Amino acid sequence: MKKMYQLFASSLLAMSVLSCGGGDLDVPPKAVLTEEQVTSAKNIDGLVIAAYSYLGNDHYTSPMFLWPTGNLRAGDAHKGGNGPSDIFAYHALSMFAPLVPDMESFPPDLIDLNNKKWTRNYTGISRANAGLQVIAKADASAIPNAAEKQAELRFIRSIFYFDLKMHHKHIPWIDENMTQEEILATTNRDLTDQQLWDKIAEDFRFASQNLPEVQQDVGRASALSAKAYLAKTLIYQAYVQNDTHEVVSIDSDKLNEVVSLVNEIEASGVYGLLDDYGNNFRAAFDNSKESVFAIQRSLNDGSPDGRGSWSTALNAPQAGGFGCCGFHVPTDNFVNAFKTDNNGLPLFVTYNDANYDMLSDQIDPRLDHTVAMEGKPFKYDPNLIHGGDSWARAPGIYGNFTSMKELEHPDCDCRGENGPFPIWSMNTVLVRYSDVLLWKAEALIQLDRYEEALPIINRLRTRASNSTGMLNNASIYNIKPYSSFASKEQAFNALRWERRLELGLEGHRFFDLVRWGVAKETLDAYFEIERTRTPYLEEAAFTKGKHEYLPIPNQQVNLSGGIYVQNPGY
Repeated sequence: MKKMYQLFASSLLAMSVLSCGGGDLDVPPKAVLTEEQVTSAKNIDGLVIAAYSYLGNDHYTSPMFLWPTGNLRAGDAHKGGNGPSDIFAYHALSMFAPLVPDMESFPPDLIDLNNKKWTRNYTGISRANAGLQVIAKADASAIPNAAEKQAELRFIRSIFYFDLKMHHKHIPWIDENMTQEEILATTNRDLTDQQLWDKIAEDFRFASQNLPEVQQDVGRASALSAKAYLAKTLIYQAYVQNDTHEVVSIDSDKLNEVVSLVNEIEASGVYGLLDDYGNNFRAAFDNSKESVFAIQRSLNDGSPDGRGSWSTALNAPQAGGFGCCGFHVPTDNFVNAFKTDNNGLPLFVTYNDANYDMLSDQIDPRLDHTVAMEGKPFKYDPNLIHGGDSWARAPGIYGNFTSMKELEHPDCDCRGENGPFPIWSMNTVLVRYSDVLLWKAEALIQLDRYEEALPIINRLRTRASNSTGMLNNASIYNIKPYSSFASKEQAFNALRWERRLELGLEGHRFFDLVRWGVAKETLDAYFEIERTRTPYLEEAAFTKGKHEYLPIPNQQVNLSGGIYVQNPGY
């Protein structure tokens, strides 16, 4: 896939497509391609690559790595940075109460981050639709493997749609068959919640049926990665919500299909778990067997600013050889969740009674792969010890922990800089194989087959237990598998806990809470304790039936001529 981006760099010049991170192009185009010129096998592939490229054309103001909306809203991370006014909109995400449809109104942000992400997603959808339109209009003999190209474009399109759906619930569906007049008349309530999920599932299903099981170019969508995204769509869709976002039923047919899809993925033998959990978060292991689908990053692809991870450009600490900018700070609550009892199992009830003491508390080793903290080696380097407050930007407000998965060692040749911002060529993994396995476990538990989920969860815990070799004995490690599940309730609690630890700070947590219908109770419990430790949270408040989703951006409501319907409560 890296070579795909080199091809794309030249395609950009031909097709006048803009890249992120730099300023506007002010060079007049030398030529315009006709539709006939674009409609060829070579240029159709260029359109497909342009759609792929937009996945990585993200930024910390509109990231595909969902640390602002998936972690800040879940109680797993503080915004960080230089206090609440430093990108206030992200502060609002943590607090919930200040969220408004027009987030540009938050000074000194000067930009509506909510609208920017909406716009970026629909730009990606537009790229995919443009390619699909060209294929539909072309003579069948002009484009070899047309169905495969369509499948890739539909796969990418619905990654953007999935992102929109998770964030906003009610969104307008725009596809390649619609006229401009039809697009302008489309509202975000033309399709029901379930019908929108059906549309997204239809794209991934088509991709799973028309793509090869394995692609020659690493990073391209395959039938298996499409099956994974289809399973992800169905696990979300299975939890049927009413108009105020309450889970009112769980669709067993959807869950059974999730199990079948994951069984097919497992049977292929293409994916597997890495022996050491920590290698998932090292650039040297990009496109490993555990990476089901990832945004391919690079620093030298021929484009002006490369294709580095601008989504994480704020997240490195101030010291330690980084220099900017101290965002995405893990919370005490999150760190405490890794504590274990003498049997190596989570402290489900008492985990947050006191903050983690590294000298006495036993922990799940995944903590030291996820969170860097004072006195411990950073990124497995015994000569690079986290400096606590000296590494943090505003430790008095947010503490001094550092989220580590999205960062590499400061001396890594995968690091680049743009001004003060460190960026990385390390891929952004959107779907990891352990996530896929946990969807299956979740489906089995909800189908009352919780005994079958036990070995799946234990497989991840055993891998975690064996993942201490790089950790330099930084902590007291004690993690064991479960001996059995006595009930569905116990199994589901273990599943929820396992997802928080295994996928910690990878951007999934808040969306899990909403899917399960437990966001309100979880966040109320978090705020009750955390506001005594972190005073800025004093006014934080989650409103049930409202804050499960972000508002429709006010600018989009205005641009629609008022036909878009705002989400409840805003």
